[in-house]
Amino acid sequence: MNARKNAWVLMALRGLSLLVAMALIAVPVMARQNVEKTWSFESDEPGKLAKDFQSEVGAWEVANDGGNRVLHQKAKNEDAVFNVVLVRPTSHKDVDLSVRVKAMAGAIDQGGGLVWRAKDKANYYLCRYNPLEDNFRLYKVEKGKRTQFADAKVPGDVKWHTLRATMVGSKITCYLDGKPLLEADDSSFTEAGMVGLWSKADAQSYFDDLTVREK
Repeated sequence: MNARKNAWVLMALRGLSLLVAMALIAVPVMARQNVEKTWSFESDEPGKLAKDFQSEVGAWEVANDGGNRVLHQKAKNEDAVFNVVLVRPTSHKDVDLSVRVKAMAGAIDQGGGLVWRAKDKANYYLCRYNPLEDNFRLYKVEKGKRTQFADAKVPGDVKWHTLRATMVGSKITCYLDGKPLLEADDSSFTEAGMVGLWSKADAQSYFDDLTVREK
């Protein structure tokens, strides 16, 4: 009887140890899923690139917008140029990211957008708002070539707007000012990648409060 009892106790202890080990493994996974980071640029020096950011194409620097600090894309490039800045420490696969954007100038293009799952300056997903064209669009950029997935007609203006993109697996949803307007299903980029910001050609824009959350 004692031997049987001891065997049951031993099995229970082993089961408890297994549960504890599984819980310890789950804690960092759960913590990773709840990661959230915002770049507000308030602690960055005007006239210089913000901390954590790397300018790939264009001229990106912190600027003062009244009493608020923002990231400014100020280059006036040709029509075919994609201005890209990447947040180099980031590596996200399933994400929920957002940014506020305000078009400041541009004769060829205006506005800007969000970049995610970026391998580099030539490979990433993108959603962007262009008040000059009165539209909000979702693309992939692969080997520098842009392919459109979805398009929504929206009123164009030079006010602040909030862009948001979520991606889980291959499912993408993009929002403008809280409204889900674009959807796509694509598996071109399946691995984790960097997040960043984007404008095209001579689109000079302000960006603020870039926020990324792990899904």
